[in-house]
Amino acid sequence: MDLKTQWNRLDPATRGWLMDHPGCMILPRTISARVAKVIDEPVLLDQHGAIQLSEEDVTFIRGRAHSASAAAGAQRFFDAVQPG
Repeated sequence: MDLKTQWNRLDPATRGWLMDHPGCMILPRTISARVAKVIDEPVLLDQHGAIQLSEEDVTFIRGRAHSASAAAGAQRFFDAVQPG
């Protein structure tokens, strides 16, 4: 799965959630279900129905969040630890 190529297919609420939680590496099942519904390729879900994002997806989401906050004139601080 590559969120960058599928970004415009996601509904605005899902994109908003992703940008509000840019450090999230594992999507909750409700967000995972929304993402899986619009992705063109098979999506790997864990036993709880969640999607684990790749490092590239997290970097892309953080970039989108930074761009959106910069356009709004706000500053955001992202503090997240990547899983080991």
